[in-house]
Amino acid sequence: MTPDQKAEIDALRAQSFTTRRATVPALEEILYDVIPVLDHGFIRVIDYMGDDAAVVQAARVSYGKGTKKVREDAGLIAYLMRHRHSTPFEMCEIKFHVKLPIFVARQWIRHRTANVNEYSARYSILDREFYVPKPEHMAAQSASNRQGRGDVLPADKAAAVMKLLRDDAERSYDHYLEMLGTGDERSEEDRGLAAAAETVAVTGLARELARMNLSLNFYTQWYWKTDLHNFMHFLSLRADPHAQYEIRVYAEAMADVLARWVPATHDAFTNYRLGGALLSAKALAVVKAMLDGQAVDKTASGMSAREWAEVMATLGR
Repeated sequence: MTPDQKAEIDALRAQSFTTRRATVPALEEILYDVIPVLDHGFIRVIDYMGDDAAVVQAARVSYGKGTKKVREDAGLIAYLMRHRHSTPFEMCEIKFHVKLPIFVARQWIRHRTANVNEYSARYSILDREFYVPKPEHMAAQSASNRQGRGDVLPADKAAAVMKLLRDDAERSYDHYLEMLGTGDERSEEDRGLAAAAETVAVTGLARELARMNLSLNFYTQWYWKTDLHNFMHFLSLRADPHAQYEIRVYAEAMADVLARWVPATHDAFTNYRLGGALLSAKALAVVKAMLDGQAVDKTASGMSAREWAEVMATLGR
């Protein structure tokens, strides 16, 4: 964050308003604050609406007398989560400011249930900030998973890859500035860096064209607003251990925000979604047979080899 951006955040955090709306003290503590992620990224909570009580309120409107059997709000929220009732959770919303690498953003945007407004390189100049993984996250392609990583690269190979990433990003940014020419809105620092590299040329190419030279590890920013139900769906996929590391760390930071915002919902979500498991009809039949003392193998289960392996892993067998 630049000094001006930090000053703006301090000014926002210094404000205080009297309201009749529900507020959550634990979330108010971090409102507008920067929560660092990766090397140059962050998340910030910008605004929110509702709390655990809003979920309960909505459920009691729609379920009526049936909810009188549930005496505690946490119990009702657990019931809603357990039975996959989504509408009450849609009554709460949250808005984040996120700074993230472009390749993470392209993965993230697949969640089409949010409102998104992204920084536009058609109108503004991107910063000289790009993501380079740490050596411990430099891994070879997995031999068994087309979407995953295998073993971590040896130190010398990891260092070589990191150098390639840095060199390519620096060169592409220098060329980006060169294509923009001297009539752009670069900072004095960027002008000096470009001049030192002897890459400045008065080309004046349109920003919307110059940006295509930048690699996917450059950082972008957006405002991302979603309701609580879809927020938890995002977390269930992206905070999963199998998710790509670079998006998982964002999801993990946001899961901590969820715990501050709606603690009862977070507890139910952790218990029934993140820490739970969904079994198919065939998998459930296998579990019942095992409980009855029967010996069941993959062939008898009717499951594929992959599903069988997944079920056995879930059961710790």
